[in-house]
Amino acid sequence: MTESYLQERLAARIGGNRFGKDTTIYKFEKIKRAKAAAKQAHPEIELIDMGVGEPDEAAFPEVVSTLAAEAGVWENRIYADNGIPSFRAAVARYMSELYGVTLDPETEICHSIGSKSALALLPACFVNPGDVTVMTVPGYPVLGTWSKYLGGEVLNLPLTKANGFLPDLASIPAAVRTRIKLLYLNYPNNPTGASATPAFLDQAIAFAKAVGALIVFDAAYAPLNFKGRPLSILSRPGGQEVAVELHSMSKGFNMTGWRLGWVCGNALAVKAFATVKDNADSGQFIAIQKAAMAGLANQAAITSKISEKYSRRLAALVETLRGLGFDARMPEGSFYLYVEIPTGTADGKTFANAEAFSQWLIAEKQISTVPWDDVGHFVRFSATFVSQGAADEKRVLDEVKRRLGGSRFLFA
Repeated sequence: MTESYLQERLAARIGGNRFGKDTTIYKFEKIKRAKAAAKQAHPEIELIDMGVGEPDEAAFPEVVSTLAAEAGVWENRIYADNGIPSFRAAVARYMSELYGVTLDPETEICHSIGSKSALALLPACFVNPGDVTVMTVPGYPVLGTWSKYLGGEVLNLPLTKANGFLPDLASIPAAVRTRIKLLYLNYPNNPTGASATPAFLDQAIAFAKAVGALIVFDAAYAPLNFKGRPLSILSRPGGQEVAVELHSMSKGFNMTGWRLGWVCGNALAVKAFATVKDNADSGQFIAIQKAAMAGLANQAAITSKISEKYSRRLAALVETLRGLGFDARMPEGSFYLYVEIPTGTADGKTFANAEAFSQWLIAEKQISTVPWDDVGHFVRFSATFVSQGAADEKRVLDEVKRRLGGSRFLFA
């Protein structure tokens, strides 16, 4: 087949004339292939998927019924642009009730078509060629990817076990600090499950003020809190001066595919985001915004029930893994458990890295996880595996314990 002349016209940011010719198989594609092979080799054995980072249940009934009622309302057919006022007001009440944060719904809140969309658009508000976006690794790369698309640079700070999976801001060279525009933080964190402390947030706020950066605080997992009240960077002294916070209906309300979230915090940054967004999309369907309002109004019941489920599942996983020698520790939030891999098994199997261990778990134990070899060698277990009620949940977790218990793991 003759190569299209467009191959030479593709942007360098996505690979230029090499776009589509890279034969590298990426991590999630390897997992997908390994799962398919395991199912084909052992169709009689249930594959337990603990890699998917999506809630296993549907949205709550009051949310679904509100969508059904609002979807056919004539007035809701139009473009939502930057969101309806009633949704922004509902968000303001929610932020006050759950996080103790007071926001002006007119100037300090703007809806987004999910957090991912917001992360993709925010660099266009701040990043010029040569500017720096500070990211954390392992982590969610979207803000950094788009910063590079715009000619910016990315500085990756490692999240180490020794530092409680918090970035060492003091390690950033002085020459780089003058060019930092954005600092990305995500807590509770994906994939580590770590939570930020008030002291760390205060340190980050002071750092941002000193270098003139905006903190982009990804709080997608914030409602899934197992210890006390969820923490918002906007609730800390000076937080609203230097930060925007990204929230989502996905994790805390079982609304992943509905694609709705919001950006809130510093009024100028929110206004800049709204301006760029207005040139990128025409808003989320109004009926979805109204359905989300039903969820936000009932957040105390919804998020507590979801958090209780994931806390219960993670506690069982921690107990199982600790019994097998893993240094598994209960996270304070999210639905992830991030553990260092063993070096091998007593019967002679060795694991060079997390990818090798994850592939072995799929092939030999029919348990899917996600490997992370960015900083050390870890796998991420997700408590979002599919089960049909509490009894079936216990069955799945007991099966995980049985399968993993069949091996004696060795650790360095």
